[in-house]
Amino acid sequence: MYVVTGATGQLGRLVVEGLLAAVPAGEIAVVVRSAAKAEAWAERGVRVHEADYNRPGTLDGVFAAGDRVLLISGNELGSRVAQHGAVIDAAAAAGVALLAYTSAPGAATFRLADEHKATEELVRAAGVPHTLLRNGWYTENYLGDAAGTVERGVVLGSAGEGRVATAPRRDYADAAVAVLLGEGHENRVYELSGDAAWSLPELAAELSQASGRPVEHRNVSPAEHREVLVGAGVPEGFAEVFVDVDAGIARGELAGTPGDLARLIGRPTVPLAESVRAALKA
Repeated sequence: MYVVTGATGQLGRLVVEGLLAAVPAGEIAVVVRSAAKAEAWAERGVRVHEADYNRPGTLDGVFAAGDRVLLISGNELGSRVAQHGAVIDAAAAAGVALLAYTSAPGAATFRLADEHKATEELVRAAGVPHTLLRNGWYTENYLGDAAGTVERGVVLGSAGEGRVATAPRRDYADAAVAVLLGEGHENRVYELSGDAAWSLPELAAELSQASGRPVEHRNVSPAEHREVLVGAGVPEGFAEVFVDVDAGIARGELAGTPGDLARLIGRPTVPLAESVRAALKA
C-alpha cells in the first residue's frame, strides 16, 4: 500500500493524483484530518484514514507491514516535531517498507528548518528504511498573487540579491511519487531544488516582461519587510518565517542546484519564466 499523510494539503493532493495516474486506487491510502475532504478519492477507491497527529491513538492501524509511506511535514509551527514523531512511531511499529519525509535543504540555518532537522533525527532513530526529500522553496510562494504584484508594480523582499532555486509544487510532488513507486531509494538523502537559481530582481523582470507592465524590485530591511507582510494580513508568526527565510536566501542557503530533483522526475524542472506566465494567465 502507498500511504500519503497530509494528503489534502497543496502538496499532498498533487502526490495522490500522481499515484492515481500510475497505480490502482485500491493500492493507495491517505491520512487526513477530515475524511470529508477526501470523499472524492474514497469514491474512486482510495482508502481514507482520519487521524489527528496530536492524538497518537488515532494512528493505530493506519500503517501495515510493507507499506511505502510519505510523511508530508505539517504546518503547525512549534508542534511539528511531536506530531511527526507520532507518525514515525506508528509507521515503525507497523514495519513499513519505506518512510519518506519532506524535509528542508541541508544548508538551511533559518528557524523554519529546525523542526525538519529534529524530525530527520527521529526518522533515522526509528530504524526503518527511509528517504529524506529535502524540498527547497516553492515557486508558488512568490506567485500566489502574481496579478496583484503586477498591479502594485513592486516585488518586495529583504533578501537583497540573494538567489533561490525554486520549483513548482508539481515537480516536488512528482519526485515524491517517483520515490514511492521506485526502487533503490532506501536510506538516501535528496537535496531537491529547481535547475536554476534566480533573484528577486530577476523575478520582477520576468513579471514585467510577461505582463507588459513595469514591475520593480524593492529591497527593504527585515523590520520593514515584516511590517509590510503583517499589514497585508499575514499572521505575525508566518511573517517572521518569511523574513527569516529571506535572510537565509541572502546567505545563499536556497541557491543550490545539485540536480537531484530533475534526476528523480526524469525531466528539467519548470523554469521561472514558465511559472510566471502560467500564474498570470490563471
